Amino acid sequence: MKGYKIAIVGATGLVGQEFIKILLQRNFPMNSIHLFASDLTAGRRLIFKHEEIEVKETAPDSFFGTDVVFFCAGSEVSRHFIPYAVQSGAVVIDNSAAFRLEPDIPLVVPEVNVEDIRGHKGLITTPNSTTIKLAVALYPLHKVNPIKRIVLSTYQSVSGTGAVAMEELTMQSKQVLEGQTAIPHVYPHQIAFNVLPEIDVFLDDGYTKEEWKIVKETRKVMHANDITISATCVRVPVFTGHSSTVHVEFTHPMLTDEAERLLAQAPGVKIQDDLSISLYPHPWAVAGFDDVFVGRIRRDISHPNGLALWLVVDNVRKGSALNAVQIVEEMIKRDWLSPRR
Repeated sequence: MKGYKIAIVGATGLVGQEFIKILLQRNFPMNSIHLFASDLTAGRRLIFKHEEIEVKETAPDSFFGTDVVFFCAGSEVSRHFIPYAVQSGAVVIDNSAAFRLEPDIPLVVPEVNVEDIRGHKGLITTPNSTTIKLAVALYPLHKVNPIKRIVLSTYQSVSGTGAVAMEELTMQSKQVLEGQTAIPHVYPHQIAFNVLPEIDVFLDDGYTKEEWKIVKETRKVMHANDITISATCVRVPVFTGHSSTVHVEFTHPMLTDEAERLLAQAPGVKIQDDLSISLYPHPWAVAGFDDVFVGRIRRDISHPNGLALWLVVDNVRKGSALNAVQIVEEMIKRDWLSPRR
């Protein structure tokens, strides 16, 4: 079996840790792995296959000799270091938003548009976790009955902001339960026992940048620029797992039985939908799983061509690290990636 030299930039972060876990769990074909982070966490030692690996500070010359570099350290780091990684000859998979909407850079969800990888020039990007969830669940339906309009509301966990937000939720929850005042630092308001309809910055039209990203990225991944999309993104006091209510208008009516049949056959989708026993996806239950979970599939009574669905995904896993690893796995499977000698 071919073995690849892998590097992870942002290895000490929440998603970086998930990358390490997934590469081990999926027995990814590696000859070596190199871990990088900022100067703040460089020097830390992480366990990989029962061995300690020192995390090194990311530098322009960090990538020579590597085959694949996973970036999960934010847009600023990606913009600065990815050109060096690509120039070194490595294939880069970027989890940040830095290059997602560049027209000549593939934005890939393997279950939806794997062929877009062919056009890469050393850099492939992965979408926002909500876009991944939306595309995996809706594309199988869109292929059969083209989607005209999507209206969704998201309920996004604090892990989407990182480990520091998870720590703040823990601390604030304790403070509130003990009758103390919770002082926000990560978010503009207290997140414990609260919901905040503000993810990323507000734009001039009243939408947030997160909502805008879902619109643009979903159209790009699904090759469907004519779909109209309106999103409201809400941060909720949940540690892991992003959920969404989704209302979809199709070109023609679609029966719920047909939608369930198509989704049951779709890669990366798992249906949980038995209301008689209150079976539907929820964040606590899907944490650690690879699939996009779909439930409460029903007719949208507000439109004759509409369906309503409930979607949940582990945003740290399939919504971030796993999608990136799957991209490389698909490249290996199709012989689009060979290790350097």
